[in-house]
Amino acid sequence: MKISQIKITPDTYAPFRLAQGHRVGDLLFISGQTAIDDDGKLIGLGNFDIQAQKAFENLEKVLVAGGSSLTNVIKVTILLRDMANFEKIVELRGRYFSEPYPADTIMEISSLFSKDALIEIEAIAVADDAAVWK
Repeated sequence: MKISQIKITPDTYAPFRLAQGHRVGDLLFISGQTAIDDDGKLIGLGNFDIQAQKAFENLEKVLVAGGSSLTNVIKVTILLRDMANFEKIVELRGRYFSEPYPADTIMEISSLFSKDALIEIEAIAVADDAAVWK
C-alpha cells in the first residue's frame, strides 16, 4: 500500500517536525489544524469564532493537497479549550460538512500547543477518487 506525506506551502508545521498529514492508500490522516496563518502565527487571540474558521480553512487546505475534501471526511476530532463553544461547533459542522456528517469526538482540554489556542481539529478522510457514499 502506498504511503505519502501530504505537503502544503508554506508548511507551518515543518519546524515542529510533524507532517500536515499522510495519505495511506485511499485514506488521509490529517494532523490537528489550528488557527495558524501562513506566517506560522496564531491568529484571533481570544476570539473563538476567528480561530475556529481558520482551523476549518486549514483543514480544508490540507485535505485538498492530499486529494480529498471536507465532503469526504469520515471522522473528525475537535479539541476545545471551552465546551461553552459546543453550539458554535454544531453550527460550523453544518457550514463545513454535509450529510452524511462525519463521525465526531469533541473534547474539552486544558491546553493546546499554545495557551492562546482555543481549538484544534484533526480528521480522517477518503480520497476524492475513492469516495462512494451509499
